[in-house]
Amino acid sequence: MKNKFGFILVKPQLGENIGACARSLKNFGFSKLHIVSPKQSWPNNKAKITSVGAYDIIKKAKIYSNTYDALNDFNLIISLSARKRDINKRHISIDKFLKIIKSKKNSKIGLMFGSEASGLSNDDLSLSNFVLQIPTSKKFKSLNLSHSLTVVCYEIFKLINFKKFQKDTKNIKISSKRNITSLVLHLKKLLEKKGFFIPNEKKHSMLMNINNLIYRLEPSDKEVRILASIISSLGKKNINHN
Repeated sequence: MKNKFGFILVKPQLGENIGACARSLKNFGFSKLHIVSPKQSWPNNKAKITSVGAYDIIKKAKIYSNTYDALNDFNLIISLSARKRDINKRHISIDKFLKIIKSKKNSKIGLMFGSEASGLSNDDLSLSNFVLQIPTSKKFKSLNLSHSLTVVCYEIFKLINFKKFQKDTKNIKISSKRNITSLVLHLKKLLEKKGFFIPNEKKHSMLMNINNLIYRLEPSDKEVRILASIISSLGKKNINHN
C-alpha cells in the first residue's frame, strides 16, 4: 500500500529541507519523491548530507520543471496548506484525509507541498482534488516543510500499521486479586506497626485510598512479589554495622 503514495515538493528552497524530507519518507517506509524546480542546483550536496541514511531516496528523486508533469503518475492529489484559501476546493481535516485514503485503495495518491516561503500557489492548488490543513496553534500556523511532511507520513503509516499502535497485553498475565489482597494486608499491617493511621478517625478513609490505589493496578505475579519485597524491606529495622 505504501508504494501507491508519492510526495511532491514544489519549488523547495533549501537542500537541507529536501534531505530532511527524504529521511522522514524512509522512516515511515515511503520512497517516491518528486521535486519541482528546486531553487538550489541539483543534485544538491546539502540535501545529500542532511538525508544521512536516506540518500537512496534523494538519488531516485525525479526532478521536474513544472507541476503538471510531476503529477502525471497519480490519480488523486492532496495539497497541503497552512491556511484556508479562497478557491473552489474542498478543505479537509486529517480524519477526512485518512477516510479518503481508506476508500481509495486502488488509487495512486500524491501529497503536494509548497515552498518554505510562500507555500503552494493558487495555480498549484487548482491542480489538486483536496486541500489538507494540519491543525496547529492559531498563533503560529506555519510548519516547516519537513515537519509538515513528517506529520502526513506518520498519519498514513499509523493507518496502514494500526496493529503496531495497539497495546499488546496478550502475553501479560495479570495477578489474581488474592495476591493483591495479600499484598495490601501485608502493607496495612506494617503501616499499623509504624503508627501510620493517625488520627484514628481518618483510618478508614486512608485504608480506602490505599485500596483504590493498589486494586486498580494490573500487575503480574512477578511485579506483586517485587512490591511485597520492597514493602517488607522498608518495614525492617536498620542494622548498624559500626
